[in-house]
Amino acid sequence: MIYRLMLVLICGFAATATHGADSYPGKSIRMIVPFPPGAASDFLARTLGQKLNEMYGQQIVIDNRPGGGGIVGSTLVAKSAPDGYTLGMVGQPHLMQPLLQREPPYRALDDIAFVTQVASLPNVLVVSPQLPVKSVSDVIALAKSKPGQLNFGSAGIGSSSHIAGEALKAAAGIDIVHVPFKLLPDIFAEMLAGRVQLYMFPLPAVMPMLKDSKLHVVAVGSPQPTPSLPGVPTMSDSGLPGFQSESWFGIVGPAGMSRGHIVQLNRDVAKLLATPELKERFLRQGAVPANGTPEDFKKLMQTDFAKYQKLVKEAGISSQ
Repeated sequence: MIYRLMLVLICGFAATATHGADSYPGKSIRMIVPFPPGAASDFLARTLGQKLNEMYGQQIVIDNRPGGGGIVGSTLVAKSAPDGYTLGMVGQPHLMQPLLQREPPYRALDDIAFVTQVASLPNVLVVSPQLPVKSVSDVIALAKSKPGQLNFGSAGIGSSSHIAGEALKAAAGIDIVHVPFKLLPDIFAEMLAGRVQLYMFPLPAVMPMLKDSKLHVVAVGSPQPTPSLPGVPTMSDSGLPGFQSESWFGIVGPAGMSRGHIVQLNRDVAKLLATPELKERFLRQGAVPANGTPEDFKKLMQTDFAKYQKLVKEAGISSQ
């Protein structure tokens, strides 16, 4: 009798343990966004988070933690418990920021778990309504006629928009001044007033202003024109041959996150990105669903990290 009772108890514990392993997520998941509401990463996190909520029956809490061009949010992700309940929606700034710090608070590739890429999106060259330009060639000519007098805005030092602006500056051989901001409304206000002339926006972040015709888009950084902006040429076709500028975003967790949780999230996100509804919502805002294996995402980030190391050195970019 005692033997049978022990056997029942052991089997019960085993079943409970198995159920616990298979029932992830068993509570709400926090998804940290290193930028403010309205940013491209915020749009992607909220859109995907809503669908994950429906799939899991658990709330996906979007936690905006802006600051330092993304370094605040990325640090929180890297230092969180690797239990699968804290994730981050990150982009290139996650890689760039440690390169700008004397004592980085996290290691860009070693302190995270790679889950999946979520989207790729073109950066678009947007100008103030007061700027008398119609093409990338016009922008370059005007900048060369007024060295150091035009400026370009960004969401902070090391942000996607900063990286894109520096790449444009180098490729075009122009002298334009970087002006970092913390909040999107401030950026829009300064551009409408004409005090900020240029900005390389990840498309979803600026789409509402473009739809209202409040700002002028000159060209897109993707290899081909985007259906989201019919009639707008590529930067390569508008005066800067061969130039491309795109952003990507994806989900990461803290290093040490279990392989089982990574594989499940990767699989479930891929299913959602393949649905017509999510594809349409992404494309309407200028984002293209993109996913692959965790190893694909790791390779992408490793490649870009090496590229940004070179950019920081050659452009002399610093956190100051």
